[in-house]
Amino acid sequence: MYPDHTPQRAVEVHQPTPIPPPVVHPAPVVPVQPGTVPTVASVVLPDGRVVTGYAIDAVRPEPVTAKPAVSRAAVNVALGGVGFLAVSGGLLLLTSFIAALTAFIGQLITLAAVIFGGWIAVQVFSTSGNQGGGTTVNIRKAVIKRSHFRG
Repeated sequence: MYPDHTPQRAVEVHQPTPIPPPVVHPAPVVPVQPGTVPTVASVVLPDGRVVTGYAIDAVRPEPVTAKPAVSRAAVNVALGGVGFLAVSGGLLLLTSFIAALTAFIGQLITLAAVIFGGWIAVQVFSTSGNQGGGTTVNIRKAVIKRSHFRG
């Protein structure tokens, strides 16, 4: 090949695809009733000139709705506080009831221990053959041993 010769490439031609214009629907025409013709007003300035024009009503702002004196958030917080106080009173009573019940059960256990312990003591310190209650000591043998009596 020749040094100044470059190979030719095939040229591709792309034709753009036309985009159809958007479909525009015309807005419906609403017949407007002609208003009353405003009155013409004339004003005399201090230097004697007269200015004439249409009288324009002053723009009146829309009435502002009255806001409540207290916001809804404040009312909700207050109602939540009242509810919490009501529940707290009930919880306090429940806690007092549980404490009283615990003390009552503890006293019942103590009473049962005293009664059962007393019954055990009576069983240990009483003899089955002696109805008088108490311990019998054979004094005769004790006297004999002390006095050296021989008989």
